[in-house]
Amino acid sequence: MEELKLIATEQRNPNTMNIDTLSTLEMVKCINREDHRVAEAVENVLDQVAAAIDVIAAHVANGGRLIYCGAGTSGRLGILDAVECPPTYSTDPETVQCLMAGGYGAIFKAVEGAEDSKELGIGDMKGISFGPQDVLVGIAASGRTPYVLGCMEYARDLGAPTIAVTCCPGSVLDRFADIGIAPAPGPEVVTGSTRMKSGTAQKMVLNMLSTGTMIKLGKVYGNLMVDVKPSNEKLIRRCVTIVCAATECDEATAVQALEACGYHPKTAIIMVLQGVDADRAQALLHAAEGRVSRALEA
Repeated sequence: MEELKLIATEQRNPNTMNIDTLSTLEMVKCINREDHRVAEAVENVLDQVAAAIDVIAAHVANGGRLIYCGAGTSGRLGILDAVECPPTYSTDPETVQCLMAGGYGAIFKAVEGAEDSKELGIGDMKGISFGPQDVLVGIAASGRTPYVLGCMEYARDLGAPTIAVTCCPGSVLDRFADIGIAPAPGPEVVTGSTRMKSGTAQKMVLNMLSTGTMIKLGKVYGNLMVDVKPSNEKLIRRCVTIVCAATECDEATAVQALEACGYHPKTAIIMVLQGVDADRAQALLHAAEGRVSRALEA
């Protein structure tokens, strides 16, 4: 109990001591004022975020994987980030994954005691054949979750890079990682409810890690998601708008190019801008390691 009193995410917030007596409007204004602190906290750790992106991108480019691990809200945020990568960037589902204390069933219902076991974390790491070519990102608002620490210890023993995303600078997890990312948004509106400001800060950091990595890997041209997977009607339509935006061509030209290359926006963009067929466009992209801007210089 004494240890909990020292953790930043467990402190009482002096700005919300009477939140239970406020009108509904004043209550949400109070929450909103506290939320404004989150972006500022994340801004203070951008150097560490950038360093982490460079490490992750280098390992993924060489066949490694980005593996998140967490428990509770932290684990759910990692899963959310991981599952969005295949449809947005056409990554293999194995490339970005998240290990969740208690398994995927814990997404919907807490599994008692799962987060308290280092051994469970180690077992889950072995279950995905985690290796030194992979990168582990441990997510824990408090920076002390045993499950995450077990995963981190296993990764470090293998010589793999370890990155911590916490909201407690100087925590055990923060000190244990090669790169510690610890925005400090301050005490929660409701004491200890780390799904709020801490969760928002973690979500912002994870967005940067995955998006920054995909940009470094050439999956973005300008600010367009040119590797989007056309898996539904909305995304098929997005492919068309992406090609139109990148090439300033009309919709009919974009559709014609996309149909000729299996609705791969990168290839269609090269086809339109270089005036080549799909095979030649794909060859140019391959030579440019999938980067549209580099392929256009060829």
